[in-house]
Amino acid sequence: MTEPTARTDASAPWTGDPVRVGLVGAGPWARAMHARMLAAGPETDLAAVWARRPEAAAAVAAPHGAVTAASFDELLDRCEAVAFAVPPAVQAELAVRAARAGRALLLEKPLGPDLASARALADAAESAGTVAQLVLSKRYHPVTREFLARARESTVTGARSCYLHGAFLGGEMATGWRLEHGALLDLGPHLLDLLDLAVGPIASVRGTGDPRRWIELTCEHENGAVSQASLSGAIRLARAHTRVELYGEEGELVYDAEEFDHEECWPVLRREFAEAVRGRRAPDPDVRRGLRLQELLAQVRPAPA
Repeated sequence: MTEPTARTDASAPWTGDPVRVGLVGAGPWARAMHARMLAAGPETDLAAVWARRPEAAAAVAAPHGAVTAASFDELLDRCEAVAFAVPPAVQAELAVRAARAGRALLLEKPLGPDLASARALADAAESAGTVAQLVLSKRYHPVTREFLARARESTVTGARSCYLHGAFLGGEMATGWRLEHGALLDLGPHLLDLLDLAVGPIASVRGTGDPRRWIELTCEHENGAVSQASLSGAIRLARAHTRVELYGEEGELVYDAEEFDHEECWPVLRREFAEAVRGRRAPDPDVRRGLRLQELLAQVRPAPA
């Protein structure tokens, strides 16, 4: 089973220069997480923001004293790393350009809208030899890391999991690509990542249902275990449910993210990205992890012939 990420003490003094990061995107996730996290430092500095709507980019940049870049090329000139908070198809295109320009990458999941674009992005980052870290937000929380460490010591026979919320029913997060592709591409990477690490490498995955309403995934693992994942972004709930239940000879092990504070994730994410860029630590999860997850997603959504 894959080793869990080493713990980071995000409160320890940062003695290096801040990493100058350019942000691509000006939507709700760029405003709520990326810009705020990168500007908080001291490990990173939000150097510039670029989006296809200049007025939206300016609204994100101004509260943090960042420059509004007039073009993507100008953004690249102003930074040494690029964070992406855009739809998968846009990320897949622009991140390849950023990698070829030698910039480090902070990538969202999924890497792209399909496996071919995800593979092209991973290959570009690898060819350029650049840091390419994946934002799987829950992976940076201490509760998740403790769960994965305990799972690693367990023998799991079967597992059940769910990631359920109602954000696709309306509001800022009901964006075009999410409404088009549904929960599989948006929420699936989170659960597949946890199941692949906690239960054991997934050998195959199949799905039933409609990703825009409710989809069930059944995973067969290399060790013979079987796990299930329920995904929906279109049901009315007071709070999002993210839960993984592991069952085996040692008993039950439960991971429940409903109560934890995501604000604890961002300092760890920022520190580990900066350490990776400055050469002190390889990123985990990285772009190859993103490609692995996209390969699993593609088993449920095969590419057109």
